[in-house]
Amino acid sequence: MSADSAVNPRERHAGWVAPLCWSAVALEGFDLVVLGVVLPPLLRDAEWGLTPATASLISVAALVGVMVGALAVGTITDVIGRRKAMLLTVTSFSVLTLLCAFAPDPVTFALLRFVAGLGLGGVLPVALALVNEYAREGRGGSATTTLMTGYHVGAVATSLLGILVIEELGLGWRPMFVIGALPALVLVPLMLRFLPESTAFLRERASGAGADRPAPRNPVTILFHGGYLRPTIAFWVTSFMGLLLVYGLNTWLPEIMRAAGYELGAALALLLVLNVGAVLGLLIAGQVANRIGIPRATIGWFAAAALFLALLSIRLPGIGVYVGVLLAGVFVFSSQVLVYAYVGRLYPAAARGTALGAASGVGRLGAISGPLLGGALLTAGLAYPWGFYIFAAVAAVGAVAVALVASGRTVSPVRAE
Repeated sequence: MSADSAVNPRERHAGWVAPLCWSAVALEGFDLVVLGVVLPPLLRDAEWGLTPATASLISVAALVGVMVGALAVGTITDVIGRRKAMLLTVTSFSVLTLLCAFAPDPVTFALLRFVAGLGLGGVLPVALALVNEYAREGRGGSATTTLMTGYHVGAVATSLLGILVIEELGLGWRPMFVIGALPALVLVPLMLRFLPESTAFLRERASGAGADRPAPRNPVTILFHGGYLRPTIAFWVTSFMGLLLVYGLNTWLPEIMRAAGYELGAALALLLVLNVGAVLGLLIAGQVANRIGIPRATIGWFAAAALFLALLSIRLPGIGVYVGVLLAGVFVFSSQVLVYAYVGRLYPAAARGTALGAASGVGRLGAISGPLLGGALLTAGLAYPWGFYIFAAVAAVGAVAVALVASGRTVSPVRAE
């Protein structure tokens, strides 16, 4: 029996880590996008009497729940372990998503979306920690970016099912939440049987419990000591900027392009092209990071995002605008995913979940700010071309913040795991 098998008997199931975590992230993508899919029928529901303003409050409630969940569960996973945290988050958000289907009024619905967001926000830090800790040496970049394709698959599935369930079959919005909860009936039992705990986490826990070793430190304090203060703050800044771009562009790109003079059909098609670029970017970014290293790839991706966003301020003819938006999508979305890969490799196992949760949680403030910024620019009549200049500047700040991490030499190296 190997040393690792002695520490972690479940390690023989290591091959299940990537597909199970990918499935959990896909469910997260489904549940986070489903509100946008059901909003049109919800707004037409005379019984509830929702307005765009009240619907926005429900959306914000869900995002706040996701932010709190990322911050809390990231630390919890460093205390109770990755496996228990993953089972807790997937089970909780699936049950609460099912309950959303039976919400009797908007207030109850908003409360359920907030509480479901706690589990949804926790899934990503746990999945990222597990996948990074089971990735082969030098493959952390592609392991992280491949994991995040699950989010986009879940988002696309939500849109397609919405067309079928709401439009074609006319079943209304409630069945969408039932559908979003059903996969847990298969996924949770599979996790119970096959999902192993992180060997790195178990080894860290075992070594900390040795008689000649001090008690394990609070994972939160590790983020601010031993040379990690500067990277922690830099990663928070970068995550804020990265998610501001993702949510700001996904929310307002069609309207910004309409302000630039494009027809509605073309503007909506450009949003699709942006997200196609996102998937391509995830696949490319991971391979690039494996070859040149995650730090350089992350800096380069944010810098390229700034360049192509600035170029969109020019009204390109014909297919040129589609190429420009595609390239912007390639770099904008995967920039933030590379940040997660970077965080996952820089911090020790004892604080890895906490570091990932903090980066994701603080980044959610950017996710809330992005749509607000885009709306303010449109209201002021500055969305085009200044919207793209501002988004480009946001990406540039992200590149600078990552460079501050990469240029630092004060962080203690992560010991071999």
